[in-house]
Amino acid sequence: MSWFGKFLTSSIGKKITMSLTGLFLILFLLVHLIGNLQLLIDDGGRQFNLYGEFMATNPIIKTTSIILYVAILLHAIQGWLLWRNNRLARGNQAYEVKRTRAAKTSAFASKNMGWLGTIIFIFLLIHLYQFWFPVKFGQLPEQVYDGVAVDNLFEPVKAAFTNLWFVLFYVISMAIVGYHLNHGFQSAFQTLGLNHKKIGPLIKFLGKAYSFLVPAGFALIPIWFFIKFGHMAALI
Repeated sequence: MSWFGKFLTSSIGKKITMSLTGLFLILFLLVHLIGNLQLLIDDGGRQFNLYGEFMATNPIIKTTSIILYVAILLHAIQGWLLWRNNRLARGNQAYEVKRTRAAKTSAFASKNMGWLGTIIFIFLLIHLYQFWFPVKFGQLPEQVYDGVAVDNLFEPVKAAFTNLWFVLFYVISMAIVGYHLNHGFQSAFQTLGLNHKKIGPLIKFLGKAYSFLVPAGFALIPIWFFIKFGHMAALI
């Protein structure tokens, strides 16, 4: 086995891989949210569809997307392996110690990170199937803007976000993502040795703000669609 393989399979290697891929995915989520917020522009989906066309055809974005897929898989696999190893190491040992509320919350998040991560991974697969798969395999209708035909991704988004059950599933998933981010944000900096006592409070504040604002931003979109185009629209 090469040194890189040994590194990836070691405990510290798994943690560093989790931290680096986690920070990359955190950055991606922010960029993805900025793009998705264009769905809230009241232009019939024009700006969002043009944005989608740019993302699908730009060579730099297409190359970055490959890195993204690798990062997601590495993060998921290393996360499950760490979670399993921690459970095996803990075994059936049970002990009671006096801990602060923050310590108990952190322990709960760490203990259930595997289950929460699995739910997020399932959500991600469904999300890719609904929105990524049609783009890649040409199952979308076209919309013409200024003589240029682009995929009309706005329509399947509208169809999904006017379904009450999917909206509820999406919003609940974003709440789980927020909880996952709140724990993972601080853990990543701590693993990389960047959580110094002088900047620790700032990292904690940024982590809490990010883990609330970004998932809330994503959750706002389906809620807005359901109110405007779904069954709620008939009641207003």
